[in-house]
Amino acid sequence: MARVVVDVMPKAEILDPQGQAIVGALSRLGHDGVADVRQGKRFELEVDDTVSDDELARIAESLLANTVIEDWKVTRVQ
Repeated sequence: MARVVVDVMPKAEILDPQGQAIVGALSRLGHDGVADVRQGKRFELEVDDTVSDDELARIAESLLANTVIEDWKVTRVQ
């Protein structure tokens, strides 16, 4: 078995209202100096060693990310 992490983030040109809300809350709580926050999603998968990187990419693109507005990255974890 292998452990795989898929990180999904809004594309840079896409407005991230959740991230902006976090920036505002940090400021109100006295945490100055944080200029921007981007909020994303993290998926952890346990897969057979037979699952290829190409198949993982298809999973990320078709199910885990909305590729119109999100970027994704697959990482195999030791």
